[in-house]
Amino acid sequence: MTTTVFPLTSNEPDSRTEWLTPQPRPAATYTVKEVAKLLRLSLGGTYQAIRAGEIPAKRIRGRWIVPVTRFHAWLDAQDDDPAGTQLAA
Repeated sequence: MTTTVFPLTSNEPDSRTEWLTPQPRPAATYTVKEVAKLLRLSLGGTYQAIRAGEIPAKRIRGRWIVPVTRFHAWLDAQDDDPAGTQLAA
């Protein structure tokens, strides 16, 4: 008598190993180029604002980084139009 054994397989992912898979994390910092793009400023103007302390940033090993949470807190705290440059309707 011959017995054929078939392995049990499933098309579903193995739920036991799902928790082992590392989930991508959002970046904790922005580059100066990313900040310039977000603010629609030139790269040079963004560096000037960072050096002047207008934009929160840290210099690590000669490279400027902008912490995401501090940047967004700073951005939220900015006046909508501090110079009063809005055009009249």
